[in-house]
Amino acid sequence: MTIEESQQDVIEQFADIDDWMDRYACIIDMGNALDPLPENLKTPDRLIEGCQSRVWLDASLDEDGKVDFRADSDAIIVKGIISMLIEVLSGHTPDEILEADLHFINDIGLSEHLSPTRSNGLVAMMKQMRAYAAAFKMKQG
Repeated sequence: MTIEESQQDVIEQFADIDDWMDRYACIIDMGNALDPLPENLKTPDRLIEGCQSRVWLDASLDEDGKVDFRADSDAIIVKGIISMLIEVLSGHTPDEILEADLHFINDIGLSEHLSPTRSNGLVAMMKQMRAYAAAFKMKQG
């Protein structure tokens, strides 16, 4: 599945939910479905700078050259947001991640319903995921 197809899947999950309290509940459910990050990976070097709450992000490159992301947060909404980013970006090559136009956040209306500090955190999460992809691309040569 391409990044674009993954974004469309997320958009479709929200298509029939008009009320923002219900949308937040859906985001929280997505976060609750995220596999917890092992405690030994919740280290300062994995903390995302610029987030109001604590968000840990870990990434690895599999044998097929695809990036696998894992994350956790101490805030339930933020955990849901990072789970959506993982759903869309994990399992793709560094090039695909770096070239992706992540429009689904705007398409589901999330960006206009986030506080300024949460918006900054969202940008920081996307930036860190792209930084991992760029580092893996450099490592691949």
